[in-house]
Amino acid sequence: MAVIKLAQAKRGFVRLPRRWVVERSFAGAARCRRLAKDDERLPNVVEGLHFVAFVRLMRHRLVTVVAQGP
Repeated sequence: MAVIKLAQAKRGFVRLPRRWVVERSFAGAARCRRLAKDDERLPNVVEGLHFVAFVRLMRHRLVTVVAQGP
């Protein structure tokens, strides 16, 4: 993580390092309909649903990388 000084930030768009990884992960989790609303009573259930959503995302990424081949 790097500190961006105010003088650099005023020049326009400053790319933050590796922020896109987190944003892409949250966007993928937001595509799951069950996570769109917080209707669950127990936090363990919500945690499990997030785990399942991220497992699906990682599996999809792994399959696409393997399918591309060397």
